[in-house]
Amino acid sequence: MDVASRAVITVLTTWVTLVALLFLPTLLPNRWQYYIYSPASVALWMLSMLVGPALACAGNRQWIRHGAWRTAAGGSRP
Repeated sequence: MDVASRAVITVLTTWVTLVALLFLPTLLPNRWQYYIYSPASVALWMLSMLVGPALACAGNRQWIRHGAWRTAAGGSRP
């Protein structure tokens, strides 16, 4: 698997997670949904759809570049 495909997997996984988190409050009672789905919270969700993948790629850059998770402190990479 190359670098581009691992980056795409990271971005798609982040978006799927954020969409699932958007629909998760539908399990709550109806009177709470007004507060959960307020314009401010939807705007923050839309902002997270833009910023979230960049943060996820930054956090997983070791895996994206080398195909391996982070090594332990003081450890060496093969």
